[in-house]
Amino acid sequence: MNVNIKRLSPDAQIPQYAHASDACFDLVAAEDIVIEPGETALVKTGLAFEIPEGYEMQIRPRSGITLKTKLRVQLGTVDAGYRGEVGVIVDNIALPSLYVNETYMTIGIEFERNPLRIDGKRESSLSGEQEYTYIIRKGDRIAQAVIKPVEQAAFTEVTELGDSDRGAGGFGSTGVKGAK
Repeated sequence: MNVNIKRLSPDAQIPQYAHASDACFDLVAAEDIVIEPGETALVKTGLAFEIPEGYEMQIRPRSGITLKTKLRVQLGTVDAGYRGEVGVIVDNIALPSLYVNETYMTIGIEFERNPLRIDGKRESSLSGEQEYTYIIRKGDRIAQAVIKPVEQAAFTEVTELGDSDRGAGGFGSTGVKGAK
């Protein structure tokens, strides 16, 4: 499948698959952005895609970032008809610090540190940030994406739904323990 891509920024990187057998390709930040604890940011990729009709692009988190940081990439969909810049929504789920007696404190721990990068190391070029402030640098692989076929449903309104084994049970109705 061919996907046309338009570079909207000179710093944008054309997506690549890290390995020949990978399902997803990487999306790369086209700008530096700082995300404070409790904030949500849109990380620009500097790219617009022409997704073929009948397909969608799904934006997903990268497992290493989710495991090693407080950053959470939100799932996203890019429809075939969208031609604008693709961005990645990133939440910093760390709790904001409290400002007490001219010192920042998080759960009783004082700090004055440099922000974290997505590789878990401290960024030495900035200082005085909150404990879990992150900086995403231009060129960082921030998310991954996959292009998948779309099947649209036809909706029919009815007065009754058919029976099933599960019925209306949901939200934990099957418990949390696995079968023994």
